Amino acid sequence: MLKTHDEDPREPDRIEAGMRRWRQEFPDIDPSGKAVVGRILHLQEVFLIVINNALEPFGLKYPEFAVLATLRVQGHPYRMSPKALLDSLILTSGGLSNLLRKLERRGLIRRSQDAVDRRGVVVELTALGRRRVEPAMRVHAQTELSLVRSLKQAERREAAKAMSKLIKATKRPAQQRDAAAAVAPLTPRLGLHRRAD
Repeated sequence: MLKTHDEDPREPDRIEAGMRRWRQEFPDIDPSGKAVVGRILHLQEVFLIVINNALEPFGLKYPEFAVLATLRVQGHPYRMSPKALLDSLILTSGGLSNLLRKLERRGLIRRSQDAVDRRGVVVELTALGRRRVEPAMRVHAQTELSLVRSLKQAERREAAKAMSKLIKATKRPAQQRDAAAAVAPLTPRLGLHRRAD
């Protein structure tokens, strides 16, 4: 479980301290986006370490767990197309294919021809996969609660609402174009400009 320390809430966290240094050294740069993005990236790293440690007794890491749990909560017969899985997970198509191969070799899932669309494939959770993931799901849910226990219920709701808004916004093509346009003028000077495929 996550170890917490009593800290003075008036003291800046590492992201705020970093933003102050940015402002001092580069007063012409607005680093305020780090207040959200920087904290999300930092928390992602911390959360994944804690979550993977909790899943270790089950022989799983988070991406593997995510696939198995997504199939399990789909309900009987615990079956989805690769595309439906991909839409539910934060993975590339190549990353999912590699993950499915590993899980299939371990007997946790099976892939078979789609009975409706003979050209398609379905991914199904095996009985062994269910036995492995169900107790892990209980531990995972407890771990998630431990990670947010420093927040009051109202704070959790507000944080969830704000992050949900960000997730929905970044899925919009216009938002992605705006973000790309914001950095495009800088990339040629930095030698980072790449022609879009």
